Amino acid sequence: MKVNNKGWLALGGIAVASIVLAGCAGGGTPENEETEAAATLTVWVDAERVDALQGAADAYADKTGVEVDLVGKDVADIKDDFIQQAPTGKGPDVVMGAHDWLGELSTNGVVAPIELGDTSADYLPVALQASTYDGTVYMLPYAVENIAILRNADLIPEAATSFDDMIAKGQAAGLTTPFVVEQGAEGNPYHLYPFQTAFGAPVFGTDAEGNYDPANLMLGDQGGFEFATWLGAQGAAGNFNTDIDGDIAKTMFLDGEAAFWLTGPWNVATATEGGINVAIDQIPSPSSGVASPFAGVKGFFVSSESDNKVAANDFLVNYLGTEDVQLELFEAGNILPALTAAADSAASDPIIAGFQAVGADAVPMPAIPAMGSVWQYWGVAEAAIINGADPTATWQKLVDDVTAAVE
Repeated sequence: MKVNNKGWLALGGIAVASIVLAGCAGGGTPENEETEAAATLTVWVDAERVDALQGAADAYADKTGVEVDLVGKDVADIKDDFIQQAPTGKGPDVVMGAHDWLGELSTNGVVAPIELGDTSADYLPVALQASTYDGTVYMLPYAVENIAILRNADLIPEAATSFDDMIAKGQAAGLTTPFVVEQGAEGNPYHLYPFQTAFGAPVFGTDAEGNYDPANLMLGDQGGFEFATWLGAQGAAGNFNTDIDGDIAKTMFLDGEAAFWLTGPWNVATATEGGINVAIDQIPSPSSGVASPFAGVKGFFVSSESDNKVAANDFLVNYLGTEDVQLELFEAGNILPALTAAADSAASDPIIAGFQAVGADAVPMPAIPAMGSVWQYWGVAEAAIINGADPTATWQKLVDDVTAAVE
Protein backbone atom coordinates (compact mmCIF):
# COMPACT_ATOMS: atom_id res chain seq x y z
CA MET A 1 0.00 0.00 0.00
CA LYS A 2 1.02 3.62 -0.50
CA VAL A 3 2.09 5.61 2.54
CA ASN A 4 1.00 9.24 2.76
CA ASN A 5 4.32 11.03 3.10
CA LYS A 6 2.73 14.48 3.30
CA GLY A 7 0.94 13.54 6.52
CA TRP A 8 4.13 12.10 7.98
CA LEU A 9 5.98 15.34 7.31
CA ALA A 10 3.11 17.25 8.90
CA LEU A 11 3.82 15.40 12.12
CA GLY A 12 7.27 16.91 12.09
CA GLY A 13 9.05 13.67 11.29
CA ILE A 14 8.39 12.20 14.73
CA ALA A 15 9.45 8.58 14.58
CA VAL A 16 7.02 6.11 16.06
CA ALA A 17 9.92 4.43 17.76
CA SER A 18 10.23 7.52 19.91
CA ILE A 19 6.80 6.78 21.35
CA VAL A 20 8.09 3.53 22.72
CA LEU A 21 11.18 5.22 24.13
CA ALA A 22 9.10 7.99 25.67
CA GLY A 23 6.92 5.37 27.29
CA CYS A 24 9.96 3.68 28.78
CA ALA A 25 11.08 6.95 30.31
CA GLY A 26 7.92 7.39 32.37
CA GLY A 27 8.05 6.93 36.13
CA GLY A 28 6.02 4.66 38.36
CA THR A 29 5.49 1.83 35.87
CA PRO A 30 7.82 -1.06 35.02
CA GLU A 31 9.74 -0.47 31.81
CA ASN A 32 8.50 -3.61 30.06
CA GLU A 33 4.84 -2.67 30.67
CA GLU A 34 5.41 0.81 29.20
CA THR A 35 7.07 -0.64 26.10
CA GLU A 36 4.37 -3.23 25.59
CA ALA A 37 1.59 -0.62 25.83
CA ALA A 38 3.27 1.68 23.34
CA ALA A 39 3.98 -1.15 20.89
CA THR A 40 0.29 -1.94 20.27
CA LEU A 41 -2.58 0.15 18.98
CA THR A 42 -6.04 -1.15 19.76
CA VAL A 43 -8.56 -0.11 17.10
CA TRP A 44 -12.29 -0.70 17.43
CA VAL A 45 -14.06 -1.00 14.09
CA ASP A 46 -17.36 -2.08 12.63
CA ALA A 47 -17.08 -5.88 12.48
CA GLU A 48 -17.88 -5.80 8.75
CA ARG A 49 -14.81 -3.69 8.02
CA VAL A 50 -12.08 -5.60 9.83
CA ASP A 51 -10.94 -7.34 6.66
CA ALA A 52 -10.80 -4.06 4.73
CA LEU A 53 -8.39 -2.63 7.32
CA GLN A 54 -6.21 -5.67 7.91
CA GLY A 55 -3.78 -4.82 5.11
CA ALA A 56 -3.18 -1.33 6.52
CA ALA A 57 -2.71 -2.75 10.01
CA ASP A 58 -0.16 -5.28 8.76
CA ALA A 59 1.68 -2.67 6.70
CA TYR A 60 1.88 -0.34 9.70
CA ALA A 61 3.24 -3.08 11.93
CA ASP A 62 5.84 -4.05 9.31
CA LYS A 63 6.95 -0.44 8.86
CA THR A 64 6.99 0.73 12.48
CA GLY A 65 7.00 -2.32 14.72
CA VAL A 66 3.78 -1.07 16.31
CA GLU A 67 1.15 -3.81 16.19
CA VAL A 68 -2.43 -2.87 15.35
CA ASP A 69 -5.09 -4.96 17.06
CA LEU A 70 -8.33 -4.65 15.07
CA VAL A 71 -11.31 -5.44 17.26
CA GLY A 72 -14.61 -5.99 15.44
CA LYS A 73 -17.52 -4.41 17.31
CA ASP A 74 -21.29 -4.30 16.90
CA VAL A 75 -22.18 -0.91 15.43
CA ALA A 76 -25.08 -0.58 17.87
CA ASP A 77 -22.75 -0.83 20.88
CA ILE A 78 -19.51 0.78 19.80
CA LYS A 79 -20.23 4.40 20.80
CA ASP A 80 -21.64 3.68 24.26
CA ASP A 81 -18.92 1.13 25.01
CA PHE A 82 -16.28 3.67 24.01
CA ILE A 83 -17.74 6.45 26.17
CA GLN A 84 -17.92 4.11 29.15
CA GLN A 85 -14.51 2.49 28.78
CA ALA A 86 -12.31 5.35 27.56
CA PRO A 87 -12.11 7.14 30.95
CA THR A 88 -11.05 3.89 32.63
CA GLY A 89 -8.05 3.48 30.34
CA LYS A 90 -9.42 0.15 29.13
CA GLY A 91 -10.89 1.45 25.91
CA PRO A 92 -9.23 1.50 22.47
CA ASP A 93 -6.64 3.92 21.13
CA VAL A 94 -8.79 4.48 18.03
CA VAL A 95 -12.49 3.97 17.40
CA MET A 96 -14.51 4.01 14.20
CA GLY A 97 -17.68 6.08 14.30
CA ALA A 98 -19.91 8.77 12.82
CA HIS A 99 -19.29 12.52 12.77
CA ASP A 100 -22.57 13.31 14.51
CA TRP A 101 -21.23 11.57 17.62
CA LEU A 102 -18.80 14.44 18.01
CA GLY A 103 -20.96 16.59 20.26
CA GLU A 104 -21.47 13.74 22.70
CA LEU A 105 -17.88 12.52 22.51
CA SER A 106 -16.54 16.04 23.04
CA THR A 107 -18.91 16.69 25.95
CA ASN A 108 -17.68 13.49 27.59
CA GLY A 109 -14.05 14.46 26.92
CA VAL A 110 -13.15 11.11 25.36
CA VAL A 111 -11.64 12.21 22.02
CA ALA A 112 -8.36 13.94 21.19
CA PRO A 113 -7.61 16.32 18.28
CA ILE A 114 -6.12 14.89 15.10
CA GLU A 115 -3.34 16.60 13.14
CA LEU A 116 -4.03 16.23 9.42
CA GLY A 117 -1.40 18.74 8.35
CA ASP A 118 -1.42 19.52 4.65
CA THR A 119 -3.38 16.33 3.93
CA SER A 120 -6.53 18.19 4.97
CA ALA A 121 -6.73 19.54 1.42
CA ASP A 122 -7.00 15.98 0.10
CA TYR A 123 -10.49 15.40 1.50
CA LEU A 124 -13.92 16.32 0.20
CA PRO A 125 -14.86 19.68 1.77
CA VAL A 126 -18.01 18.33 3.43
CA ALA A 127 -15.99 15.47 4.95
CA LEU A 128 -13.45 17.84 6.44
CA GLN A 129 -16.17 20.18 7.71
CA ALA A 130 -17.98 17.32 9.40
CA SER A 131 -14.77 16.13 11.05
CA THR A 132 -14.25 19.53 12.66
CA TYR A 133 -15.82 20.60 15.95
CA ASP A 134 -15.37 24.08 17.41
CA GLY A 135 -12.58 24.71 14.92
CA THR A 136 -10.61 21.56 15.77
CA VAL A 137 -10.35 18.37 13.69
CA TYR A 138 -11.26 15.31 15.75
CA MET A 139 -11.93 12.69 13.08
CA LEU A 140 -10.11 11.12 10.14
CA PRO A 141 -12.97 10.77 7.61
CA TYR A 142 -13.29 7.75 5.36
CA ALA A 143 -16.84 7.86 3.91
CA VAL A 144 -19.57 10.36 3.05
CA GLU A 145 -23.22 9.37 2.80
CA ASN A 146 -26.23 11.37 1.62
CA ILE A 147 -29.63 10.81 0.08
CA ALA A 148 -30.52 11.42 -3.57
CA ILE A 149 -33.33 10.68 -6.00
CA LEU A 150 -33.45 7.12 -7.33
CA ARG A 151 -35.27 7.28 -10.66
CA ASN A 152 -36.74 4.37 -12.58
CA ALA A 153 -35.14 5.25 -15.91
CA ASP A 154 -37.39 2.84 -17.82
CA LEU A 155 -40.48 4.71 -16.65
CA ILE A 156 -39.00 8.23 -16.73
CA PRO A 157 -36.06 8.59 -19.17
CA GLU A 158 -34.98 12.09 -18.08
CA ALA A 159 -34.24 13.69 -14.72
CA ALA A 160 -36.72 16.18 -13.29
CA THR A 161 -35.77 19.85 -13.37
CA SER A 162 -37.84 20.80 -10.30
CA PHE A 163 -40.14 19.24 -7.72
CA ASP A 164 -43.22 20.20 -9.76
CA ASP A 165 -41.62 18.79 -12.91
CA MET A 166 -40.95 15.51 -11.08
CA ILE A 167 -44.61 15.16 -10.13
CA ALA A 168 -45.73 16.16 -13.64
CA LYS A 169 -43.41 13.64 -15.29
CA GLY A 170 -44.74 10.85 -13.09
CA GLN A 171 -48.34 11.78 -13.73
CA ALA A 172 -47.70 11.93 -17.48
CA ALA A 173 -46.41 8.36 -17.22
CA GLY A 174 -49.73 7.33 -15.69
CA LEU A 175 -48.56 7.06 -12.09
CA THR A 176 -50.92 7.94 -9.25
CA THR A 177 -47.96 8.32 -6.87
CA PRO A 178 -44.98 9.56 -8.90
CA PHE A 179 -42.73 10.15 -5.88
CA VAL A 180 -42.19 8.37 -2.56
CA VAL A 181 -40.15 9.22 0.50
CA GLU A 182 -40.02 7.57 3.89
CA GLN A 183 -42.08 9.37 6.52
CA GLY A 184 -44.20 7.48 9.08
CA ALA A 185 -46.51 8.60 11.86
CA GLU A 186 -43.85 10.77 13.51
CA GLY A 187 -42.44 12.17 10.29
CA ASN A 188 -38.88 11.96 9.04
CA PRO A 189 -37.16 15.37 8.91
CA TYR A 190 -33.89 13.84 7.73
CA HIS A 191 -35.51 12.99 4.40
CA LEU A 192 -37.40 16.30 4.17
CA TYR A 193 -34.39 18.47 4.96
CA PRO A 194 -33.32 19.15 1.35
CA PHE A 195 -36.73 20.66 0.64
CA GLN A 196 -36.47 22.77 3.79
CA THR A 197 -33.03 24.07 2.86
CA ALA A 198 -34.33 24.96 -0.61
CA PHE A 199 -36.38 27.64 1.13
CA GLY A 200 -33.29 29.00 2.90
CA ALA A 201 -34.20 27.46 6.25
CA PRO A 202 -31.37 25.42 7.77
CA VAL A 203 -31.78 24.35 11.38
CA PHE A 204 -28.82 26.37 12.66
CA GLY A 205 -26.73 29.12 11.17
CA THR A 206 -22.94 29.02 11.20
CA ASP A 207 -20.25 31.29 12.60
CA ALA A 208 -17.39 32.89 10.67
CA GLU A 209 -15.41 29.61 10.77
CA GLY A 210 -18.32 27.55 9.46
CA ASN A 211 -19.18 25.96 12.82
CA TYR A 212 -22.85 25.46 13.62
CA ASP A 213 -24.00 28.10 16.10
CA PRO A 214 -26.62 26.86 18.60
CA ALA A 215 -27.50 30.48 19.38
CA ASN A 216 -28.51 31.04 15.76
CA LEU A 217 -31.64 28.92 15.35
CA MET A 218 -32.88 29.53 11.81
CA LEU A 219 -36.01 27.37 11.89
CA GLY A 220 -38.00 30.49 12.73
CA ASP A 221 -36.77 32.54 9.80
CA GLN A 222 -39.16 33.40 7.00
CA GLY A 223 -37.90 30.48 4.92
CA GLY A 224 -39.01 28.05 7.59
CA PHE A 225 -42.60 29.26 7.41
CA GLU A 226 -42.49 29.22 3.60
CA PHE A 227 -41.37 25.61 3.74
CA ALA A 228 -44.14 24.75 6.21
CA THR A 229 -46.77 26.29 3.93
CA TRP A 230 -45.38 24.38 0.94
CA LEU A 231 -45.25 21.14 2.95
CA GLY A 232 -48.90 21.52 3.93
CA ALA A 233 -49.89 21.99 0.30
CA GLN A 234 -47.91 18.92 -0.76
CA GLY A 235 -49.53 16.88 1.98
CA ALA A 236 -52.96 17.95 0.77
CA ALA A 237 -51.97 16.99 -2.78
CA GLY A 238 -50.81 13.55 -1.63
CA ASN A 239 -47.16 14.05 -2.54
CA PHE A 240 -46.15 13.40 1.08
CA ASN A 241 -47.92 10.78 3.13
CA THR A 242 -47.22 9.75 6.73
CA ASP A 243 -48.71 6.32 5.99
CA ILE A 244 -45.66 5.63 3.81
CA ASP A 245 -42.80 4.29 5.88
CA GLY A 246 -39.48 2.99 4.61
CA ASP A 247 -40.76 -0.47 3.68
CA ILE A 248 -43.82 0.84 1.86
CA ALA A 249 -41.75 3.37 -0.09
CA LYS A 250 -39.39 0.59 -1.12
CA THR A 251 -42.21 -1.69 -2.23
CA MET A 252 -43.91 1.03 -4.28
CA PHE A 253 -40.68 1.80 -6.12
CA LEU A 254 -39.84 -1.84 -6.73
CA ASP A 255 -43.35 -2.54 -7.99
CA GLY A 256 -43.23 0.38 -10.42
CA GLU A 257 -46.00 2.29 -8.63
CA ALA A 258 -43.59 5.19 -8.08
CA ALA A 259 -40.86 6.36 -10.45
CA PHE A 260 -38.93 8.60 -8.05
CA TRP A 261 -37.67 7.55 -4.60
CA LEU A 262 -35.79 9.84 -2.24
CA THR A 263 -33.45 7.56 -0.30
CA GLY A 264 -29.81 6.69 0.31
CA PRO A 265 -27.18 4.38 -1.17
CA TRP A 266 -28.21 1.70 1.30
CA ASN A 267 -31.27 0.97 -0.89
CA VAL A 268 -29.60 0.93 -4.31
CA ALA A 269 -28.71 -2.76 -4.30
CA THR A 270 -32.28 -3.71 -3.44
CA ALA A 271 -33.56 -1.67 -6.38
CA THR A 272 -31.05 -2.95 -8.93
CA GLU A 273 -31.43 -6.55 -7.77
CA GLY A 274 -35.18 -6.05 -8.16
CA GLY A 275 -34.65 -5.36 -11.85
CA ILE A 276 -35.05 -1.59 -11.74
CA ASN A 277 -32.98 0.45 -14.20
CA VAL A 278 -31.81 2.97 -11.60
CA ALA A 279 -30.49 6.46 -12.31
CA ILE A 280 -29.31 8.78 -9.53
CA ASP A 281 -30.52 12.37 -9.81
CA GLN A 282 -30.17 15.65 -8.00
CA ILE A 283 -32.95 16.30 -5.49
CA PRO A 284 -35.41 18.49 -7.39
CA SER A 285 -35.93 21.81 -5.68
CA PRO A 286 -39.38 23.19 -4.88
CA SER A 287 -38.00 26.73 -5.15
CA SER A 288 -35.24 28.72 -6.80
CA GLY A 289 -32.85 27.57 -4.05
CA VAL A 290 -30.66 24.48 -3.92
CA ALA A 291 -32.04 21.40 -2.19
CA SER A 292 -29.19 20.46 0.18
CA PRO A 293 -29.49 17.16 2.04
CA PHE A 294 -27.67 16.22 5.19
CA ALA A 295 -24.32 14.49 4.81
CA GLY A 296 -23.33 11.82 7.27
CA VAL A 297 -19.57 11.28 7.49
CA LYS A 298 -17.89 8.23 8.95
CA GLY A 299 -14.36 8.13 10.28
CA PHE A 300 -11.94 7.36 13.08
CA PHE A 301 -11.41 9.06 16.43
CA VAL A 302 -8.38 8.97 18.75
CA SER A 303 -9.13 8.39 22.41
CA SER A 304 -8.18 11.22 24.74
CA GLU A 305 -6.97 8.55 27.17
CA SER A 306 -4.67 6.81 24.70
CA ASP A 307 -1.00 6.63 25.70
CA ASN A 308 -0.16 6.31 22.00
CA LYS A 309 -1.70 9.40 20.41
CA VAL A 310 1.22 10.09 18.04
CA ALA A 311 1.22 6.52 16.74
CA ALA A 312 -2.57 6.61 16.44
CA ASN A 313 -2.42 9.88 14.48
CA ASP A 314 0.29 8.47 12.23
CA PHE A 315 -1.69 5.30 11.53
CA LEU A 316 -4.83 7.25 10.70
CA VAL A 317 -3.30 9.96 8.52
CA ASN A 318 -0.67 7.93 6.67
CA TYR A 319 -2.34 4.54 6.38
CA LEU A 320 -6.12 4.88 6.69
CA GLY A 321 -5.96 8.23 4.89
CA THR A 322 -4.62 6.69 1.67
CA GLU A 323 -6.47 6.06 -1.57
CA ASP A 324 -5.87 2.30 -1.41
CA VAL A 325 -7.34 1.88 2.06
CA GLN A 326 -10.26 4.24 1.47
CA LEU A 327 -11.13 2.24 -1.63
CA GLU A 328 -10.92 -0.97 0.40
CA LEU A 329 -13.40 0.53 2.84
CA PHE A 330 -15.55 1.60 -0.10
CA GLU A 331 -15.62 -1.96 -1.39
CA ALA A 332 -16.70 -3.14 2.05
CA GLY A 333 -19.55 -0.66 2.41
CA ASN A 334 -20.21 0.88 -1.04
CA ILE A 335 -20.25 4.39 0.47
CA LEU A 336 -18.49 7.28 -1.27
CA PRO A 337 -14.92 7.65 0.07
CA ALA A 338 -14.05 10.85 1.93
CA LEU A 339 -10.62 11.18 0.29
CA THR A 340 -11.12 13.07 -2.98
CA ALA A 341 -8.84 10.84 -5.06
CA ALA A 342 -10.60 7.71 -3.82
CA ALA A 343 -14.01 9.30 -4.34
CA ASP A 344 -13.13 10.16 -7.92
CA SER A 345 -11.96 6.59 -8.53
CA ALA A 346 -15.12 5.13 -7.02
CA ALA A 347 -17.21 7.49 -9.15
CA SER A 348 -16.33 5.51 -12.26
CA ASP A 349 -19.56 3.75 -11.24
CA PRO A 350 -22.42 6.02 -12.41
CA ILE A 351 -24.45 5.24 -9.29
CA ILE A 352 -21.62 6.46 -7.06
CA ALA A 353 -21.04 9.42 -9.36
CA GLY A 354 -24.68 10.38 -8.92
CA PHE A 355 -24.48 10.36 -5.15
CA GLN A 356 -21.20 12.29 -5.31
CA ALA A 357 -22.84 14.98 -7.45
CA VAL A 358 -25.74 15.36 -5.00
CA GLY A 359 -23.30 15.29 -2.10
CA ALA A 360 -21.53 18.35 -3.49
CA ASP A 361 -24.53 20.34 -2.24
CA ALA A 362 -24.85 18.43 1.04
CA VAL A 363 -24.22 19.92 4.48
CA PRO A 364 -22.97 18.01 7.53
CA MET A 365 -25.65 16.96 9.95
CA PRO A 366 -25.07 19.20 13.00
CA ALA A 367 -23.05 17.40 15.66
CA ILE A 368 -23.63 20.06 18.32
CA PRO A 369 -25.47 18.91 21.48
CA ALA A 370 -28.26 21.41 20.78
CA MET A 371 -29.33 19.26 17.81
CA GLY A 372 -30.76 16.76 20.29
CA SER A 373 -33.32 19.40 21.24
CA VAL A 374 -34.51 19.62 17.64
CA TRP A 375 -35.21 16.00 16.72
CA GLN A 376 -37.83 15.36 19.41
CA TYR A 377 -40.13 18.10 18.06
CA TRP A 378 -39.20 18.40 14.39
CA GLY A 379 -40.63 15.26 12.80
CA VAL A 380 -43.84 15.37 14.81
CA ALA A 381 -44.48 18.94 13.65
CA GLU A 382 -43.83 18.08 10.01
CA ALA A 383 -46.09 15.02 10.18
CA ALA A 384 -48.88 17.16 11.64
CA ILE A 385 -48.51 19.69 8.81
CA ILE A 386 -48.59 16.93 6.19
CA ASN A 387 -51.78 15.66 7.80
CA GLY A 388 -53.54 19.02 7.62
CA ALA A 389 -52.55 20.99 10.72
CA ASP A 390 -52.20 24.73 10.25
CA PRO A 391 -48.67 25.20 8.84
CA THR A 392 -47.94 28.58 10.40
CA ALA A 393 -49.18 27.76 13.89
CA THR A 394 -47.58 24.31 13.91
CA TRP A 395 -44.24 25.61 12.70
CA GLN A 396 -44.31 28.42 15.25
CA LYS A 397 -44.89 25.90 18.03
CA LEU A 398 -41.94 23.88 16.73
CA VAL A 399 -39.74 26.98 16.86
CA ASP A 400 -40.94 27.86 20.37
CA ASP A 401 -40.43 24.31 21.67
CA VAL A 402 -36.94 24.00 20.20
CA THR A 403 -35.93 27.47 21.39
CA ALA A 404 -36.98 26.66 24.95
CA ALA A 405 -35.21 23.28 24.85
CA VAL A 406 -31.96 24.75 23.49
CA GLU A 407 -31.95 27.54 26.08
